[in-house]
Amino acid sequence: MTRFSDPQRIQRLIEGLDRFTATPGEGTTRLTYSPEFRQAADFLRAEMESAGLTVREDEVGNVIGRLEGSNPDLAPVMIGSHFDSVPNGGKFDGQAGVVAGIEIASLFRDRGLMPERPIEFIGMIEEEGTRFGGGMVASRILAGRLDMGSFDALADDDGITMAEAMARFGLDPAQAHRAVLKPGSVYAFLELHIEQGPVLEAQGDDVGIVDRVVGMAQLKVTFRGQAGHAGTTPMNARRDALVGAVAALSQLPDLACAIGQDAVLTVGKLEVHPGGANVIPDLVTFTVDIRAPKDEVVRTLVERSRSVIEQAGGNGLTVKVEEQLFVSPVLLSVELHSTLTRHAGTLGLKSRTMVSGAGHDAMIMAQFAPTGLVFVPSRNGISHAPEEWTDYEQLARGVDVVFATVCELTLPEGQRRIE
Repeated sequence: MTRFSDPQRIQRLIEGLDRFTATPGEGTTRLTYSPEFRQAADFLRAEMESAGLTVREDEVGNVIGRLEGSNPDLAPVMIGSHFDSVPNGGKFDGQAGVVAGIEIASLFRDRGLMPERPIEFIGMIEEEGTRFGGGMVASRILAGRLDMGSFDALADDDGITMAEAMARFGLDPAQAHRAVLKPGSVYAFLELHIEQGPVLEAQGDDVGIVDRVVGMAQLKVTFRGQAGHAGTTPMNARRDALVGAVAALSQLPDLACAIGQDAVLTVGKLEVHPGGANVIPDLVTFTVDIRAPKDEVVRTLVERSRSVIEQAGGNGLTVKVEEQLFVSPVLLSVELHSTLTRHAGTLGLKSRTMVSGAGHDAMIMAQFAPTGLVFVPSRNGISHAPEEWTDYEQLARGVDVVFATVCELTLPEGQRRIE
């Protein structure tokens, strides 16, 4: 089995980046534009510079390192993932893909390789959507798929808008449009990610080469009623926002079961205000995450969910349903899938073609440039939890596949075979 990358160097980078968390000892919590996010961005900048890259932070906070090519007029190959996290998440989700890029840059440096085509290595913001909702914000900005006027509308749980958070982070929201990439400015996009599921480990496979990503939608639902005293307000006079929300919540999972076709629906976040044990709730918000392999199934589930939610809004309650994200199912590059699979075989690795049930920046970038996505195994299929784990040797195998592919895409024709 051929080996290029250094598992110990990868481990140092993963563990170094994981120091920057708001919940030490309780998983990785790194929200976009937080103090921990700034520390992580500075760490990535230093590591990219150490790997021989020229580094910049773009207008929305993406950290981008560039290895110049002998022909700088050629569009670059871009490699990377995100470095924000869910609350109390793991150290590999997103971060593994960013570290993979830095390791590949180090391999180019160590081997004295000079690409003909430039290579850019990126650590992206707000893929999870944990702070501002919606998800995959960086890739949507880069690909020109996010309204630049939405930064004043997107807000976190404390009411801080994305525009305000950007300003506090040292960025100018008015300049965010400069982060949008011009058509044709990326030759190919490659992302390595942990599987976040049990298939590769259960089948004994080294890597998964993704050929498509499911479609998804995310809704934010708000029920408004009237607060009141729990002991003195008669039942027939109440406008209890939680009662309305529960009426909807009790029906939503059955919608996905009824439609079948591998559709899933998740309510992952629920907030009740004012939150007193003896106070009738006047405000309830919750999220609805919908995913399915077919576009029409996602759209149907969105409409059926809206109908159920709105019907639960009687008895003096008002209901608002906001669609924060809609992404159709995406087919990734057939050519890159073939190239990644071929290199996995040449390296002596066992691979399989996979469908991604999770959303990744790759699904947005695939609508902008030819895109490839490589999965590495997740222990017990666990992700978005402190127990999330991928063995560093397994991670290195995935890096090797991407490295070999990048060499083929960027090196002069006579130098593309790396031993």
